[in-house]
Amino acid sequence: MWYKIDFKKLTVLILPTFLRQNLMVSYIQALVTPVSMLYQLWYTRREDNLYKLAHNGQVCYLRKALNDLFDNELRRIYIDNGNRFKRTYIYTRAENRPRYLKRLFLQPSTSFADTGADFKVMLPAELNIPANYYQLNALVDFYKLASKRYTIETI
Repeated sequence: MWYKIDFKKLTVLILPTFLRQNLMVSYIQALVTPVSMLYQLWYTRREDNLYKLAHNGQVCYLRKALNDLFDNELRRIYIDNGNRFKRTYIYTRAENRPRYLKRLFLQPSTSFADTGADFKVMLPAELNIPANYYQLNALVDFYKLASKRYTIETI
């Protein structure tokens, strides 16, 4: 491939045969070391960019990217639907609209279908997420669609 270059081998191959003594080869390789370091930096960034381009905001790719970074061995992070609950309104006596409450569960405001999050990132409690909270948010923000809202919850 055109982008895989071994600079140590290349410097020896470019040198004329009568200059290929140990001292001259070491000197030329020392001169090429900064270029080799720049090449390594470029190569790692290229690999990172190819990884980012291979993933997008789909649930399967987002889950894979999260598990690759935070839970590579057990892969317990998953994405759940967010908008599930309908709102149940409780009227006051002044409104004179009594309502029988059969069974009422209190939910956080982000769990309702009209104002809540579009998806939830479910994390196991064993992961040390408070230390990586900003990195987790940045990763989800990078891959998600701009119009989607999310919450991060622990299992």
